[in-house]
Amino acid sequence: MSEGERMPQHPVGFVEAVLVVVADIPSGQVATYGDVAALLGSRGARAVGGVMAHYGSEVAWWRVIRAGGRPPAGHAEAARQHYEAEGTPLLPAENEDGYRIDLRAARWRA
Repeated sequence: MSEGERMPQHPVGFVEAVLVVVADIPSGQVATYGDVAALLGSRGARAVGGVMAHYGSEVAWWRVIRAGGRPPAGHAEAARQHYEAEGTPLLPAENEDGYRIDLRAARWRA
C-alpha cells in the first residue's frame, strides 16, 4: 500500500460481530469466511477475511478457513499445529499446503 492510500475500514460493529462469531467456533471445528458472513446476514466473505487479517489474532483465527477446506492463506503451517492439537479432521491434498480440512466432519453450524 503506497503512502497516502488508506486501508479499507470496516464498521466497528461488523469487526466486533465477526470476532464474536469466530470466538464461538468450538475447538476442533471450523467455519469458512462465507459461513461467518452468512451468520451475520452478509454475503461479505472478503470483508470477513479483511477483519481476520487485521484483528484475527485476538481469536482462534485458524478456525476460519477458505471455502475449499484450505487453511488461511500463508498460515498453513501454523494452522496445522492448532488443527492437530484440537483434533480437527484433516485430509491429504495435492496443493501447496499438503492438506485440507475435512469440511464434512469439521464444519461448525451455529
